Amino acid sequence: MLRILLVNDTAKPIGDLRSALIAAGYVVVAEVTGSDSLLKAVDAERPDVVIIDVESPSRDTLEQLAVMNSTAPRPVVMFSADGDQQLIRAVVGAGVTAYVVDGLAPSRIAPIIEVARARFEEQSKVRRKLEAFERQLDDRKLIERAKALLMQKRGFSESEAYAALRTQAMKQSTKIADVARQIIKVADLLG
Repeated sequence: MLRILLVNDTAKPIGDLRSALIAAGYVVVAEVTGSDSLLKAVDAERPDVVIIDVESPSRDTLEQLAVMNSTAPRPVVMFSADGDQQLIRAVVGAGVTAYVVDGLAPSRIAPIIEVARARFEEQSKVRRKLEAFERQLDDRKLIERAKALLMQKRGFSESEAYAALRTQAMKQSTKIADVARQIIKVADLLG
């Protein structure tokens, strides 16, 4: 059963939304008023999904969402009365995975949450791939720098420098990038 955190940033009561969630089989772990409580509630309750009901997202709400998205990402569904295109782009940029304008029918809540979860999972896969590519690029830069140091200091050719890195990595049972990092540290230390 999914654990839901409700954030009410409107003057209207959120009881109907809570009832619709419970009727759909979700567990409402907490209900907070105002986006300023969002980060504390996410940290304390560790919900699977965050649902925010707001007239129009404020800058504070967007900032809180951006922080949450970078420190404790999770699917976020936002119900709002504001359909402004620039606002929608800002909300999605802050980490909202589903933005619903004008109203909520109880029969729609489960599909909306599932769309948000599916979109969040896809975004997470893309983010992990990007991070892996960035690590590979950083490793490649380290290896190139270490090869250049070996070529300069030892007079190795490029293939000899790479072979030396690879041989040392095998001896240490580690990655070539880790050996390159060690060589660069020593070179920096010795000046």
